[in-house]
Amino acid sequence: MAQSANMNVMIKAARKAGRSLLKDFQEVENLQVGTKGPGDFVSKADFAAEEIIREELTLARPTYGWLGEESGVTEGDDPTRRWIVDPLDGTTNFLHGMPHWAVSIALEHKGEIVAGVIYDAPKDECFFAEKGQGAWMNESRLRVSGRNTMIETVFATGLPFAGRGDLPDTLKDLGRILPVCAGVRRWGAAALDLAYVAAGRYDGFWERRLHAWDMAAGLVIVREAGGLVEPLRKDGDILADGEVICAGEGIFDPFAKIIRSA
Repeated sequence: MAQSANMNVMIKAARKAGRSLLKDFQEVENLQVGTKGPGDFVSKADFAAEEIIREELTLARPTYGWLGEESGVTEGDDPTRRWIVDPLDGTTNFLHGMPHWAVSIALEHKGEIVAGVIYDAPKDECFFAEKGQGAWMNESRLRVSGRNTMIETVFATGLPFAGRGDLPDTLKDLGRILPVCAGVRRWGAAALDLAYVAAGRYDGFWERRLHAWDMAAGLVIVREAGGLVEPLRKDGDILADGEVICAGEGIFDPFAKIIRSA
């Protein structure tokens, strides 16, 4: 399993941030917590993890640009490359003591996501992929589910909270998909939803109103695991629109047809 210098840097940064987050997770009741909007929490742990990642990545690649959930955009001297970082995907889970959250780091080159790392620190599962090199979890090669019968499939999605405007569309989605599959899960961390599709744990995933940092690393990991990844609208842009649908090749077409039939 050959890894590039960039991938080594990304994994090192993700694991270092994950260790910091685990320490805070053990004392989560003492964390300083604020809100960015209704149901959208941020904690001291988010900022500390992002600072760790930024220090590690900037030390190794000082010319790359930056897009971080907490710190926003920084233009780099190299206009073709930038990091896209979510230091803590699943903050609400984290703050409620639920061990389902992750660090997400992606590398974008000329507008394309070419490498990604998603580190699930509570479970010590590190999902990663580089374009053309396959997808991995720790030392195991990843492959999307090979199921091709809808009634056997389990999907993942997000559910709107705090009065978000996409609730009607999501309820319509669920009304169409639930009768024809084996179940839908909502675990509250889009990066891990994508990683689980890559690992074959979920057969597919769709969601609206995500941010680039929620998805970027997961997109390349799913693709390198053999999955199909598209915008919800066929003429859309995944990162710009914040909408994505993905699945294994055997189930993608019927799954996408159901979700897109609104």
